[in-house]
Amino acid sequence: MRRGIAATGLIAALAMTAAACGGDDEGSGGSKGGKLSGTVTFWDTSNDAEKGAYEKIAKGFEKLHPDVKVNYVNVPFGEANAKFKNAAGGNSGAPDVMRTEVAWTQDFASLGYLAPLDDTVALDKADDYLPQAAASTKFKGKTYAAPQTIDTLALFYNKKMLKASGVDVPKSFDEVKSAAKKIKSKSGKTGLYLRGDDPYYYLPYLYGEGGDLLDTKSKKVTVDDPEGAKAFSVMKDLVDSKAAVTDASDGYNNQLNAFKDGDVAMALDGPWSIEGALQGKQFKGDKGNLGVAPAPAGSKRQGAPQGGWNLAAYAGSGNLDAAYEFIKYMSSAKVQQQTTEQLSLLPTRTSVYDVKSVKDNQMVQFFKPAVAKSVQRPWIPEANALFEPIRLQLEKVLSGKSSPEKGAEGIGDAYRKLLKDYK
Repeated sequence: MRRGIAATGLIAALAMTAAACGGDDEGSGGSKGGKLSGTVTFWDTSNDAEKGAYEKIAKGFEKLHPDVKVNYVNVPFGEANAKFKNAAGGNSGAPDVMRTEVAWTQDFASLGYLAPLDDTVALDKADDYLPQAAASTKFKGKTYAAPQTIDTLALFYNKKMLKASGVDVPKSFDEVKSAAKKIKSKSGKTGLYLRGDDPYYYLPYLYGEGGDLLDTKSKKVTVDDPEGAKAFSVMKDLVDSKAAVTDASDGYNNQLNAFKDGDVAMALDGPWSIEGALQGKQFKGDKGNLGVAPAPAGSKRQGAPQGGWNLAAYAGSGNLDAAYEFIKYMSSAKVQQQTTEQLSLLPTRTSVYDVKSVKDNQMVQFFKPAVAKSVQRPWIPEANALFEPIRLQLEKVLSGKSSPEKGAEGIGDAYRKLLKDYK
C-alpha cells in the first residue's frame, strides 16, 4: 500500500475523467499461432520511490513478446480506485491490467469489472502463493487476481536517536509514550508520528486492544465494541501527551519527511516506504540507522493489518490473451525476486523466500514473520468502503470534537447502513 487509503474515499466523490489508457482499440491484439501481439496497458499504483523500478520491469515483458507493446501508466494510489471504476463502468479507457490494493479485488469483481483467472496462464504455479496472499484474490469461488506483493505495518525507528535518548525499542504503545518523554527531554524531538489522516493506521490500535472491524462469519459489526473506543483512546492519549504528532491530511508525505529528516524518532509504516526513508538525511549515508520492529502491542496483543497488491485483468480488455501473460510475468518468481532485491518488497511466492538475495534482505527478515502474524482484513466487496467511516471519526476524535466512545459508535452506525445483513 501506499499508501493513503483515506484519499480513496475523497477522490471517489469527484468526477473522474477516463484517461486514454487501454481496453480500447489500441489494446486490441491477441494470439495468432501462439504469438502475442497488440498493446497491454498497465495501470501501476506504486509510489514515487518504486515506480521507476516497476516501469522498467513491466517493459521487460516486451523482450519476451516483441510484438506486444506495454503501455505503462502510473496512477496515484489515491485516485486509482475511483478512476478504474469510472473507466470500467463507462466501458472507456480502462487498462488491460490493473495493480489493485488487496481490498479492491472483491469490490471490482462484484461489479463485473474483472476477468476470472481460473484456467488461464495468469495463475501460473498457483500453489506457490502464500495462502494468506491468495485469500485476497477470491470472490464467490473464483479467482480474480494474482498476488503481487504482501505487506503489513511495523515500527520504523531511528537507531541513533533512540540510543542517544537511552531508550529501548518500544514493544507496546505504553512504552512508546514513555520513550517519547525521554526522547523529547534529550533531543527536543517528538517520539512518534501518528497518521491521523489514514484509517488503515487505526487498525494496529484496534487489533492491539483485541478488537476487529467485523465478524464476517456471524455477520456482526464489532468495531463499536469497547475495544474500538479503547483504540481511539490510546491514539488520543499519545497525541495529547505530546508523545506523538499527527495530521489531518497528506499524512504519507508528512510522516515520511518527518521520519527521514529526524524530526521524529519513530513511525508506523510498511515496506513500501523503505526506499523513501533511505533517501533521507538520517539514513542516506547510513542505511544501518534504520530499524524496523513489530508494531507495538496494545493492552491485549500485538497485531497489524495484512496489506499488499494484486494484479487483475479488466473483463472488457480487447487483448486478454496478452493481459493474462503479462500477469503471469509480473507475478512470476523471477520478477518478485527482482522487486525484493530492488525495493525490499515482500514476495507472495513461497519459493522466492528460498533465494539467497531475498533471504539475506534485512527488511524481508523482519517483515516475513510479521506478515505471517498479520491480521487478515474482511475480504468482502465492501472492504474498501469500511475505511471512510473510520477516517471521518478519526479526525473528530483526534481533534477533540468527539469522544472515543462516540467515534466508535459512529463507525458502527455507518457500517450497519453499508452492510444491510450485518447486525
